[in-house]
Amino acid sequence: MGLFDFAKDLGKKLFSGDDDPAEKIKDHIESANPGIKDLSVKYDDGKVALSGKAESQEAMEKAVLMAGNVKGVTDVTADGMEYPPEEKKVEYYTIVKGDTLSGIAKKFLGNAMDYPKIFEANREVIKDPDLIYVGQKIRIPLD
Repeated sequence: MGLFDFAKDLGKKLFSGDDDPAEKIKDHIESANPGIKDLSVKYDDGKVALSGKAESQEAMEKAVLMAGNVKGVTDVTADGMEYPPEEKKVEYYTIVKGDTLSGIAKKFLGNAMDYPKIFEANREVIKDPDLIYVGQKIRIPLD
């Protein structure tokens, strides 16, 4: 998996001061248990590198988005992540001003009422379908 870029000043605040960013990000990902074993997180000046064994491509993608949607993170790579290849079609989208999940669903899935599909695909990143923020990066399941 290649490099994902994120907005450094946006996202969930997990660490500050003397905190170990890599440990905080690892705890954050593991708390949602997206399906990663032997997770390792490295952090260097906003750049995060993930490695481990993901049970699926979706689990790996969720871990990347969870790490990237953290305040202070600019880039995430998962080149060290092992996962079985899948044929699921997924697109990534960055929330812009005025977006709603129903509007995004209408744009990508053709039906505003399909917004629960987007919400479910991003449960680890979006806790409430009515609370999304500008700059947040999400997965759009196209299957």
